[in-house]
Amino acid sequence: MSTSGTPRPAGQRPAGGSSDRGATPRGTQQRPSAQGSRQPGQRPQNSRPPGSAGSGQKRPAQRPAAQGLVRPAPKAKVRKARLLVSKADPWSVLKMAFLLSVALGIVTVVGAVVLWTVMDLTGIFDQVNDLLAQVLGSEGGSFTVQQLISLGQVASFATIIAVINVVLLTALSMLAAVLYNISATLVGGIGVTLTDD
Repeated sequence: MSTSGTPRPAGQRPAGGSSDRGATPRGTQQRPSAQGSRQPGQRPQNSRPPGSAGSGQKRPAQRPAAQGLVRPAPKAKVRKARLLVSKADPWSVLKMAFLLSVALGIVTVVGAVVLWTVMDLTGIFDQVNDLLAQVLGSEGGSFTVQQLISLGQVASFATIIAVINVVLLTALSMLAAVLYNISATLVGGIGVTLTDD
């Protein structure tokens, strides 16, 4: 039985018919689909095969994965700080001066002994003895410099000088610290500029 002769209400589409597929209701406009009006099996105009060369456009080169992960630290500016030494602790100055003076005393004793040994080994004392024998003649007898200035006497004299230096330098350093504190209360102390460079 054919139902093509039966009247159809206006604006009603057939349920499964294919004859009125392209028909649209009056007053409406057919909107193009997202993929355009392409036929089945037809390739879009803007598409291209994956392996074909493009029209001059190149794909951006991939950056290495490690690039940009480690950045150099920015160079810090040099900071400056101006400080004033307004007070010196006399006790700390006393201890430091004592240690330095003891070290200087040891250097004095060792230096005196080394100097006497070098003069004896190089023959300087013998030359001085010959010169004295020529100047004094027979009246000088068998006088030698080693009898007047022996190694023991040089070491003893250097030790005495070192001990005197330890006492004097320690006392003078503490006195200088006290005088500096008194002067700093009047003028503000010594200015010092510190940098972190």
